[in-house]
Amino acid sequence: MAAEAATLAEAFDDSLHVVHVISRSEFTELGRAQTEGGQTADLDEIREAAAEFASRAAEDIDVSYEAVGLIGKAAEEINKYADNNDARYVVIGGRARSPAGKALFGSVSQNVLLNSTQPVLAITEQK
Repeated sequence: MAAEAATLAEAFDDSLHVVHVISRSEFTELGRAQTEGGQTADLDEIREAAAEFASRAAEDIDVSYEAVGLIGKAAEEINKYADNNDARYVVIGGRARSPAGKALFGSVSQNVLLNSTQPVLAITEQK
């Protein structure tokens, strides 16, 4: 997905922001809620961890990019970030799911597609 976003950014001479959103509960599940000193991680540490995920997702691209870590509900934060940064478009990755899976679990991709004020390119994983 990052490769496709990089291709678009390069073609349109746009800056590329690779964004990963993490919730506090996901951060805790990853076992990173405690710092080395045993204290609870602060919001900046959570944002840094999310930015690390974004960097890893983009490590194979040859285009300059900014890795961005956000905290909260993924679709809401992606749409808000795109609006606040005057994004021309949003590129999102998704997983192929069955219709029942989408109905039961919801979909960040679907939420972004339905609520974004920018055009959205959704790229699904190929199996």
